[in-house]
Amino acid sequence: MSKAARKDYWQAVALADDVGRKPRRILFEGAPVVLFRSGKGIAALFDRCVHRLVELSTGKIVNGEIECPYHGWRYDGDGRCTAIPGHVGDMPRYRVRRYSAIERDGVIFVSAGTPEGEPYRHCMQGHDVIARRVRSSTQSTVIDAAENILDATHTHFTHKGLLRGLSAKRHLVRVDVSGGEGWVEACYTGEERQQGLISRLLEGERTRTIGRFRHPGIAELEYWGKDGLALATTFHLRQADESTVEGIGWLIGPRQGGFGHLKALAFRPLFNIALQQDRKVLKSASDNARHPPRTAPAIGPLDFLRRDIASIMAGEMPAAATTPRVHQIEL
Repeated sequence: MSKAARKDYWQAVALADDVGRKPRRILFEGAPVVLFRSGKGIAALFDRCVHRLVELSTGKIVNGEIECPYHGWRYDGDGRCTAIPGHVGDMPRYRVRRYSAIERDGVIFVSAGTPEGEPYRHCMQGHDVIARRVRSSTQSTVIDAAENILDATHTHFTHKGLLRGLSAKRHLVRVDVSGGEGWVEACYTGEERQQGLISRLLEGERTRTIGRFRHPGIAELEYWGKDGLALATTFHLRQADESTVEGIGWLIGPRQGGFGHLKALAFRPLFNIALQQDRKVLKSASDNARHPPRTAPAIGPLDFLRRDIASIMAGEMPAAATTPRVHQIEL
């Protein structure tokens, strides 16, 4: 996959509710980008007026155009300068860089390229499920944050009592690792139920758990029971700047009549607790890694997906695509 081709994909950057009458600034691949609602829908521009380089996101929206707060220069959704207050005569051809932008399912997606087709949203799109959207910000890297989401072994320590029970008892679990172009997953079987609060409240008997990574930075968890999907999460991760990972996620469950809505009400606050626990440990690791000497993290025998995720992020085929693997662990 060429470097140019890697730009032709959508990335989730904000919840649609975050962009209303006022513009919103984000960092996208380290660059400041302003999101606003233009006359043609959602727009994304480089957040810098070409005149004096002021942040456009500190300005206002006037008739679907964004106005710089310094001298009032205006830009449409395509980045063209449409007005210079006080200027008489033909308009000079000034332009701010435009990013591709689209709004789907309550989420805004942006691309540095020109993607074909619709953005991928979550692992159960097209199915009749209940989905709640969340956002997060973590001091980390995309590969560390993704691996954290997909790592089953840290839950005994970081999420004890919430995802795992208080007992030290473990179960022998089979892990099947497979992959393809742009994805890798681990399927866990043999653990009938986790003993943590979330599992006790929201799950029944479990048949399998799937942890999956998709290009460019999508981490998914699926919990399946004998009657089908019990719970799922899909998180779109991106490196906003050198030390910050921004995430937009879906929390997904079956409808099950009114009971499904009750479970959804409980899932979100419990998930936010787990998310805060992960933020804390990822920040600790990030802060500690800055102290000299600089050291690469060890890839342990239970880090099944780390090398495959790194390959996918580098635009390469993961090893699991050609050589599926089977492991046994205690969970």
